[in-house]
Amino acid sequence: MSQRKAASQSTPVGRETGPTGLSRRHFLRGACLGAGALSLASIDPRRAHGANERLHLGVIGCGQRGRGLLGTLLDRGVEEAVEVRAVSDVYQRRLDNAKNRCSGEGVLDYRRLLDRQDLDAVVIATPDHWHAKIAIDALESGKHVYVEKPMTHTIGQALALRNSVRSTGRVLQVGAQATSSDAYWKARDGIQAGRLGQVTWAQASYNRNARTCLFNDHQRLTPTAGPDKTGADFIDWKMWLGHEWNLAPEIEWTPEHFFRFRKYWPYSGGVATDLLYHKLAPLLIALAGPEGEYPKRVSAGGGLYVEQDGRDIPDVFMMTVDYTHHSILLVSALTNDTQLSERVYGKYGTMELTAVPVAHPNGPYEKEFKLNNPEEGQIRLETEPRRDQIGNFLDVIRKGGTLHCGVELGASTMVAIRMAVDAYRQQKTFVWDAEKEEVARG
Repeated sequence: MSQRKAASQSTPVGRETGPTGLSRRHFLRGACLGAGALSLASIDPRRAHGANERLHLGVIGCGQRGRGLLGTLLDRGVEEAVEVRAVSDVYQRRLDNAKNRCSGEGVLDYRRLLDRQDLDAVVIATPDHWHAKIAIDALESGKHVYVEKPMTHTIGQALALRNSVRSTGRVLQVGAQATSSDAYWKARDGIQAGRLGQVTWAQASYNRNARTCLFNDHQRLTPTAGPDKTGADFIDWKMWLGHEWNLAPEIEWTPEHFFRFRKYWPYSGGVATDLLYHKLAPLLIALAGPEGEYPKRVSAGGGLYVEQDGRDIPDVFMMTVDYTHHSILLVSALTNDTQLSERVYGKYGTMELTAVPVAHPNGPYEKEFKLNNPEEGQIRLETEPRRDQIGNFLDVIRKGGTLHCGVELGASTMVAIRMAVDAYRQQKTFVWDAEKEEVARG
């Protein structure tokens, strides 16, 4: 079944009303046109800008991650020939700070930024529940998009965004860590060449531990700010919620939700979307290639064992994803930072996915391992430096080429991650219907 098949109009598990506020049927319908004609893992350079052409960007979302991305762009302004001309955020203080740094226009409503005809691309670093709507609006305004992980908040949004990229032909990069590491791309070459034999499973983790949970410490409250304040303390709370577009429920001003949105289901998938997205995307490069692979079955478990502060999300989360020829085990805990070794398990050998992937023979298959590898005993897959996510994004806009995490990989990763979140929340196992592109109970 082609992964480029137009999205089904049936409703998957989860909050699946489209980000425009329309039904998922209407949300997906326009994005399906021409879906079979374009592969977005590799962009045709004929669609790209000139190699030396200056690129003008806007940044939407100026919180902690947005500030970091803005700084990256400003630091590379001369070397990379980029200029940040506009910024947007619903919190006036953040907006003012970002505007002062780049000397560009600052707007509370991102749609005014997208109305500008002089911007080539936008960087989106808003809370998760806004990613899809802003990205689709940006694509439809003719702009390229860099969107932070997770690519979207729901499965329906992921499919709609994927189809919008296909129909517009614009470049979309997802900011997933490690997809820019050459280790996974070299691992992919080795696996395809049969150096491990048939690969049947892989594992990885993204664990953290701190006396004050990092989901609190990294997102500190500002007691003076709110929707009833003026000047720099003003926050457009209604816009942030996005309930007008069915992005999140309408509730009264809640500072915890605004500043620490990753702890609450309406805006985030917790450690699954915040941390494990960084692990699954690069593993899919190694096991399936740059467009990833859609799951067959997903289960999840864990619980809230330590961080009893009123949050929705668990502090220990474990998920298993079954694909056609292999399975993946992922773990994320906020209660202990000892990691699982990142490994790929094949019939002939086992690969350690370190900075330089190393593989060694497995059990009685040393003979077969050596036949498939010129080295003796164990193999080292030498890696080369790769451009980071932002640099790769700019390169592909200008010259074409392969994205580190394009929309196809972004969507297939998002489907599995979101299925796992729903499996945990509903205490069920879910299967993916590839023909209908929707979730069913296992």
